[in-house]
Amino acid sequence: MHHKDIKLIIRKQLKKKYPNWKRLTRKEKKGIAKKVLAEVVTLYNFDQPVEAPVEELLGIEEQVPVSGMMDLEEMARYIDRFNRSRLIKISSHPRHPTYIQDEELRMIDGIVDDCIINKLLSYDGYTPCMRKLFPSHMFRAELLKAIKYPEVSYRKFCSEEYLGIDRKQNRSFIGLPLHRSKIIDHTQLSKFRAQLSFAQMMNLTVYIVYHFYRSGLLGKCILHGVDSTELANDCKRPLASLDIKGKKIRIYEDIDCDCGKRRDKRDKSFYVVGYRMHTLTAIDAQTGHSYPLVSLLAAANHHDSNFLNPLVRLAKAIGIEVKLITADEAYNDRDNFLYKETGVHLITPPSSKVSLPEHVDPNTMEVMCDERCEIPMKHIGCGDDGHEFHCGAAPGECPRADRCPQWRLIPVDAGYFQRIPYSTDRVSEALEIRKNAERPFNLLKNREGLEKVRVRSQHSLLARCTFTNIATLLLEMTGTRRKESIIKRQIPLFANG
Repeated sequence: MHHKDIKLIIRKQLKKKYPNWKRLTRKEKKGIAKKVLAEVVTLYNFDQPVEAPVEELLGIEEQVPVSGMMDLEEMARYIDRFNRSRLIKISSHPRHPTYIQDEELRMIDGIVDDCIINKLLSYDGYTPCMRKLFPSHMFRAELLKAIKYPEVSYRKFCSEEYLGIDRKQNRSFIGLPLHRSKIIDHTQLSKFRAQLSFAQMMNLTVYIVYHFYRSGLLGKCILHGVDSTELANDCKRPLASLDIKGKKIRIYEDIDCDCGKRRDKRDKSFYVVGYRMHTLTAIDAQTGHSYPLVSLLAAANHHDSNFLNPLVRLAKAIGIEVKLITADEAYNDRDNFLYKETGVHLITPPSSKVSLPEHVDPNTMEVMCDERCEIPMKHIGCGDDGHEFHCGAAPGECPRADRCPQWRLIPVDAGYFQRIPYSTDRVSEALEIRKNAERPFNLLKNREGLEKVRVRSQHSLLARCTFTNIATLLLEMTGTRRKESIIKRQIPLFANG
């Protein structure tokens, strides 16, 4: 933990003392990074305990529930109150629906209410007369790029080729005037992403998730999945690095990013420099369809297990009802902390690093009381102390009944005795359907263009991840690119232990 604390101190110092960091040359950044790294390590007291909050050590201190964030119920009341307060639905810009011929854009145009978007993204002192371009223009431009032009750069997108006066469909969708050659500059979009607060990003997400839930795409049988994906940037070489007690501390031009291990991919290197996006998805257990709901973004060097609790807390803060999560082995809950804090059950493949408890049959997972017991015990339930088993013998069946405790407790672990034991019916099906949670990442990265990171800061990249998540949900609502799934199984939700 000390190496994370040192990196946190360095990150804070660089941001505080060098607010113009992005304008410095690489040579200047390199000299500053080496100097600050050496000073912090020299003055650091390794004997003192790490007192920094976990969120700061993970670099997600700005991605926690804050005041100003709305949940789904508040959003429903907000939209209803907003609609009842106006007699006519007036857009913030002249509409030219006849120019929007594309079915996807026409349907999305009908979902997104510009007045509500402007209200969600406004700030104290904001009035419409202050500007010619509204937040809704910027939001729609981000959506248009993610949906129709994910492969092009922002600089190229903000040009005559895509937003010129002859591109009437694009201009009408964004809300730009059709009789004047006014174009949104790529620097304006960059400032828009940089100025969005986390609460505003979450409110945009809640607004779209509200419409998504109302669309009827999700059935009654829902479980959730958690997974992550790498988002590499072009900061390949560190400005400064140092080994501290077997842990390497690296400083890159993008101060918040770091180097971490990549998932096994044959066509890519073993390590990645950049970020990891951790996403909670909703999975319809009946159809197998999965949909991205909310994400956290952190440096790539942190282990996935650190982000399970923060992601669930964030989801619950915005009103997403989470009961059961299926995830891969990296997202473990060894100390049963997730259930104790949130009441959410977690199912992961049994960890190969966790040995099977004594007197448990490795083939059938039947639990015996001791080495002399021949009758499997019955699972009574799981409490705070672990799994409780009672003797399964019928009266008079066991000759050792008077000498046997007839009771056994097995602690919760990350192996076969998770809070929901691996031998429980349909657990294997829940783990199998977990693979469907990987589909949204393929859409986010390849279809909506998140594979190529075109921004240079964690905050701006988080904003882009938010827009990409929203674009994916909107496309799923339109149904124009959806493929029918052949999965027709159903997995019941686990209610209470």
